[in-house]
Amino acid sequence: MSEEKSQQPQLAPTGTIDNQYLHASENWFEYPVRVQPHHTDYAGVVWHGAYIAWMEEARIECLRSIGIEYTDLVALGCELPVVEMSIRYHQVLQLGKAAVVKTRMEEVTGVRINWNYAIQSIDGQDLHVSAKVTLVAMDREKGKIMRQLPPRVKEVFARLSASKK
Repeated sequence: MSEEKSQQPQLAPTGTIDNQYLHASENWFEYPVRVQPHHTDYAGVVWHGAYIAWMEEARIECLRSIGIEYTDLVALGCELPVVEMSIRYHQVLQLGKAAVVKTRMEEVTGVRINWNYAIQSIDGQDLHVSAKVTLVAMDREKGKIMRQLPPRVKEVFARLSASKK
């Protein structure tokens, strides 16, 4: 029976993930947030879905920071729905606390766009959430995944990748 347990997939220890996100601060777009009452449960702790909303806001603001409005992507006929998400909750955030949502585009492979996130204390000492999100380019008119990114969209993501270097 102990052999069966050792063969099961294991998550990396939280400390390993903490170090990865707390010390990898280069090339992250930073989006500050403050916990408001509507973000919390009855105990004053941030509800898990609020973190996801903050990650979405940070991604949109990251694009805006390089001059790309999400509405422009939509006008080009391109939607970017989330198709995969992995999120790990490390430490709760409570009512009234401030934090920073860090995001960066990790890579574009075909029509898949991968983003990393870290939600940290303002001083960078505490990691609250780490996450990875995968988006795909979807043709709004046809409602189907595109075979390739439209040239203008590809250019946008190339510019974002270049800004990371």
